[in-house]
Amino acid sequence: MATILVQVPKDILDAIYDGAKQLYPRESFLLLRGKKSKGVIKITDLVLAPFAVHGQGFAHFNPYMFSGDFSLVGTVHSHPSGNISPSHVDMNYFFGRILMIVGYPFEGQNSVAAYDSNADKLPIEVTAALGKDF
Repeated sequence: MATILVQVPKDILDAIYDGAKQLYPRESFLLLRGKKSKGVIKITDLVLAPFAVHGQGFAHFNPYMFSGDFSLVGTVHSHPSGNISPSHVDMNYFFGRILMIVGYPFEGQNSVAAYDSNADKLPIEVTAALGKDF
């Protein structure tokens, strides 16, 4: 199977990091909106999951709130420990095409990783900012 490249604009990655810092030491959780074309998933927006629970060591949302929204390409959540590897629980609740994890200290490319549904790490390319206000 060919490797998928995940492209995330710098301002969206910065917004993910900012949210994780604000909720620290609890886990943050967001949905990723984007498009897939020819082996590239381009993240275009973040979506707040309604009624998401952000706790110490876990984050949870109800995936049935989003049935039929085909613009959602995956999820992103934080690991306050700094470990950006997916846990078995992360993989059991995989939603969409990709899972992104950001880890403490929530800055730079060493604090983010993306995975497919087999827990294989995907390359991430940080692109120019979209210029959206979050």
